Amino acid sequence: MAELDIFATIHPKPEHRGQALAAIESILEATRAERGCLRFELNVGDDGDPALYLVERWTDDHALDAHYAMDYIAEVFASYDTWLSRPVDVVRMRRHA
Repeated sequence: MAELDIFATIHPKPEHRGQALAAIESILEATRAERGCLRFELNVGDDGDPALYLVERWTDDHALDAHYAMDYIAEVFASYDTWLSRPVDVVRMRRHA
């Protein structure tokens, strides 16, 4: 199976942006050390938009599924119920050529 790229846009409520940012920052190192993680990068816009952006690359779908099953990821996802203004926009991609 081909490598999987993910582009996720996270939309925190303004009053929870700091918490969301800190939570994602806290999982960067552990996520990057996961088997199958080739890239896990947190970005912020430079236009004042409160959105957070994750750029990820995984060896395959199984590696991403294992990532989602990690306890520390489940904790962040559970907090999203309170923190986010709308669901995370996730784009799953595979290289075409």
